Amino acid sequence: MSGVVRDQDVDIDLGQLVRAVWARRLRILTITLVGAGVAFAGAKIMSPQYRSETRVLIEPRAPAFASTQQVNDAGAGPLMDELNIASQVQLLQSADLLKKVINDLKLYNLPEFDDAANGSAMASILVKLHLKKNPLENPPEERVIDAFVERLQVYQVPGSRVIGISFTSKDPKLAAAIPNAMANVYLSTQSGAKLDSNSEATRWLEPEIEGLRRKVSEAEKKVAEYRTSHGLLQTNGTTTFPAQQLNDISAELTRVRGDKANAEARAQAVRNALSSGEASDTLPDIMSSQAIQRLKATESGLQSQISDLQTSLLNSHPRLKSLRAQLSDIRGQIRQETQKILASIENESEVADLRASELERQSATVQANSARAGEDEVGLNALEREATAQRQLLETYLVRYREAASRADSNSSPADARIVSKAIEPVDPYFPKVVPIVVVAAVATLIMSAIITMLAELFSGRALRPVDASPEAVEAEAVAEETDVPQAAPIAAIARKPVQPSMLAVVADEQDTVEDVTAADEAAEDDNEFSIASVADYLSDSRAPLAIAISPTGDDGSAATVSLTRMLADAGHRVILIDMTGSGFPTELMAEDQAAPGVTDLLCGEAAFGDTIHGDRLSDAHLIPQGRSDVRRAMRGVDRLSLLLDALAAAYDLVVVECGSADVAGVSRLTRSRDVEIILSLPELEETIFVALMTEFQAAGYERVVLMSGGDGAEQALGRAA
Repeated sequence: MSGVVRDQDVDIDLGQLVRAVWARRLRILTITLVGAGVAFAGAKIMSPQYRSETRVLIEPRAPAFASTQQVNDAGAGPLMDELNIASQVQLLQSADLLKKVINDLKLYNLPEFDDAANGSAMASILVKLHLKKNPLENPPEERVIDAFVERLQVYQVPGSRVIGISFTSKDPKLAAAIPNAMANVYLSTQSGAKLDSNSEATRWLEPEIEGLRRKVSEAEKKVAEYRTSHGLLQTNGTTTFPAQQLNDISAELTRVRGDKANAEARAQAVRNALSSGEASDTLPDIMSSQAIQRLKATESGLQSQISDLQTSLLNSHPRLKSLRAQLSDIRGQIRQETQKILASIENESEVADLRASELERQSATVQANSARAGEDEVGLNALEREATAQRQLLETYLVRYREAASRADSNSSPADARIVSKAIEPVDPYFPKVVPIVVVAAVATLIMSAIITMLAELFSGRALRPVDASPEAVEAEAVAEETDVPQAAPIAAIARKPVQPSMLAVVADEQDTVEDVTAADEAAEDDNEFSIASVADYLSDSRAPLAIAISPTGDDGSAATVSLTRMLADAGHRVILIDMTGSGFPTELMAEDQAAPGVTDLLCGEAAFGDTIHGDRLSDAHLIPQGRSDVRRAMRGVDRLSLLLDALAAAYDLVVVECGSADVAGVSRLTRSRDVEIILSLPELEETIFVALMTEFQAAGYERVVLMSGGDGAEQALGRAA
């Protein structure tokens, strides 16, 4: 039986799952070791696969003989973005490139890549029946390319402009040769594309340059003819003759006017010195005159002589008079020489004035000529612009032509990529990795074995428990853990019908005293109130969760208890009887299989709850038989049965424990509560025994004691059993 009440909310007992796995640890470990061994053997049988990788850096590259300007221009160009790198990755995986590598390395001769060459018999039959195309009709490289692509991996290294080319093969040499060959073919293809571009540019530029040369020659010829016809001769290559002449006259006029102003200033300074009588020897023009300098020297010498003689001669001395007369004559000569200098300066001013007048006249004439030349230069400028544009275009084409012609050689146009890491022949295989495979297989086998074990526990119902489990059920599970009883079938879910809330309620306030029970029994004695039917009605009305039946007379009383249980079950109550008798007589009456596991097996930990609960062969009642285990060993754990009784009480309307001829001490070990129904099963009413038992149970604290004197019912139960 599943042990789970239908339509009842249940939860998973994780502890039971763990215990189930631990209980089967040896089996799981054995399966794990077998799985690891199989994985090890499989890894050894597999053909080793080797992988090697080449890395290519995508970057602009200039020829080795390029000028510094060209290198700077190339380096200043924009770097390739993510889309360009992704495009190069696709180019490396293009069919044309792969076919070239396949042909260069003759991979179609290798069985690893051309399985069609060694086709199976089934494939040959399908080809003959025209159900399949003959793969040998395809070119060799077409047959190889699919297997080649499966082993190839081309990717961009994250965060860089590096492309990795990885290849896997059974041959380590081939695993290294193919990525290197792909990189070389890629670089050759890129370089060839540049050569083709340069060749196309050269072929296109040649006729264009010839046409531009003619146009430039014609444009320059028109410029020269226009200059000659309009008199626009160039002086220094940038200006015309009238313009240059006007510039020269203007510069000369400016200079002459400056000379005139300078001369007038110098003359005025000399005149001021003469009119004021001040010394004129400080003026530059006076001091630069040689005559003035000589006269000044003579004047200085005469003054010196006069000064010397005045110390020894009188002022009227002829010598002094002669020297003074000479000094006066020298000073007169100085004034005359100063007048000459002044006249010379005034002459310079007049000449400068005349020169300025003449230059002004010439400037007016040249300006008129220059105005006419400016009108002619408008047409000249247009012709020169046309000639300049044609010349610049010609020079640009010539530079491009020279660059393209210089890169016509295969070594002069390197690809915009270079190999930064070449593939080397691998030593260790990429696959299979024996140790990781064995470890993963062992872990996977261990996990799967544990999962299967847990699923088996779940499907069997032993790892389920009701969500609303009472504290008694929790305590029962704790007891089950101590007795190593699997918890696949929770105690609260053993009954066939759903647990009603009333099942969980215990009538705690019903405190009938022994005197009340006795009085009731005495009042109903004439109406046979001690019969089995009366006790069944009493238990139904009281909704007692647990009843302990005591049969002092042995099997006769036990038979009455069986009859009571069946009567309650026939009335629609969920009831279970636990056979705790020494003879096992209830088991004989109710069980289909007398050797079925029961309470002793449960207490000894040799059976689960779901295995110990059985149906009555003549009613809907349930039975936990006596069991097959040793009674003495089972009774060592009888104290734990009280927890299980409480849990069963939460699942059934009534739990009946048939204890046989037990005493108060034995009953006290079954339940911790005194609020239970004690049924004294006496088929033949013996008042002495009844009173003695009631007194004992009252002294022990059991106040709810019911007498059941059902000889007829017991005989009926025996008759039904027969």
